[in-house]
Amino acid sequence: MAHGVCLMPLRFVIIGLGILCLAVAIAWIFLPKRGPSPEAVARAYEAPLPAPDQGLQVYHLGHSLVGRDMPVMLSQLAQAGGQDGHSHESQLGWGTSLREHYEPDLPINGFEAENDHPRYRDAAEALGSGDYDAVILTEMVELRDAIRYHKSGRYLHLWAERAREGNPDVRVYLYETWHHLDDPEGWLLRLDRDLERYWMAELLHKDLAENPERPIHVIPAGQVMAAFVRRVEEKGAVGNVAAAADLFARREDGSLDTIHVNDLGAYLVALTHYAVLYHSSPVGLPHRLSRADGSPAAAPEPDTARLMQEVVWDIVSGMPQTGVATR
Repeated sequence: MAHGVCLMPLRFVIIGLGILCLAVAIAWIFLPKRGPSPEAVARAYEAPLPAPDQGLQVYHLGHSLVGRDMPVMLSQLAQAGGQDGHSHESQLGWGTSLREHYEPDLPINGFEAENDHPRYRDAAEALGSGDYDAVILTEMVELRDAIRYHKSGRYLHLWAERAREGNPDVRVYLYETWHHLDDPEGWLLRLDRDLERYWMAELLHKDLAENPERPIHVIPAGQVMAAFVRRVEEKGAVGNVAAAADLFARREDGSLDTIHVNDLGAYLVALTHYAVLYHSSPVGLPHRLSRADGSPAAAPEPDTARLMQEVVWDIVSGMPQTGVATR
């Protein structure tokens, strides 16, 4: 009897330890992980990336806020800036999340239409190939929904890891976009707030916690848009832009498309990509470019283009997260 009495508590202890270990494992998987400390973030972006000495092979993964025209405009800017050899491929969808691009069983809305062009390449195959110097990842908007329902931080990390496995020297970028122009919180206010609370804290820092030595850098198109619009508002109007709406497309019935940019907006975004990728001021680059189909894009007037270029360089060279040497 005495022998049996001694074994019973031991069994309970073993069972209890097993339950505790299981609970810890479940918590590790499902509970939010702590992000990197402010000091770790500062260290990750303390040293800028070396400026490229030639044209880059670039891959764009995203949706219609990448589109076909903007990457083609970027190629024209790179050629005009002396970066011969710049090329690009992409995989796009309609409002597609990084999760939907990653998981083979999930549908990609608009896949056939958006990728019906010579620059399409399957994302998983492309990043695994190691062919690219720079990979630009784009999350869906509404960004809050992407974070809540599509695990943005996890899938940004998974795509970044796939790119790094394909090419250990690859430069991975997060393209910071924007939200609807009529957002009830205020378009400019959300651009101000979302950079840190969502793009950084919920996406970028989740990967940085796993890879402090290989941070993802930022293409801050949303920040550039906000700064440019504020400069225009201060002046009243600059050339053919008087308000944020002048950067956005119009539907066939003439109503404002509150999320998709027009040619002027695409030009501003392409300038931002150029400045980040090539560590070079875009001031003085051409402002009359072509769309992906070869037709002339609607061009900003010279004063508008100059202000766009100046604002882009102010923002890009003022953010260590871009990887560009700060002024």
